[in-house]
Amino acid sequence: MKKLRSHRIGVDQGTVELFSDFANGGEMWTGSGARERRRRIAFSEPFSDAPSVHLTLSLWDIDSGANVRADLLADTVKPDSFEMVFRTWGDTRVARVRMSWMAIGEISDEDDWDVR
Repeated sequence: MKKLRSHRIGVDQGTVELFSDFANGGEMWTGSGARERRRRIAFSEPFSDAPSVHLTLSLWDIDSGANVRADLLADTVKPDSFEMVFRTWGDTRVARVRMSWMAIGEISDEDDWDVR
């Protein structure tokens, strides 16, 4: 468990359309097998350390003719950014995906000292 000092908690959040492959015949819609999309997300300001990041699907448009398969991942989480990852596999056809994220972590304070 990550424990935070209450007066130094920062929360950043956003929503991103990760892809829309239906209109242009992209591989998420026309392909099969393992497929992945990534997008680097920069925080509005850096955290003191890598924050905890939560992802959720806020929109998904998926063909009903196959099993729905999706894996979401917040990868390479750093104090200033992370990579949003959506994966699917098999015969799942994904037209478009919009993902929302929230990062919670400790933020710097004007009284912090950087002694090196």
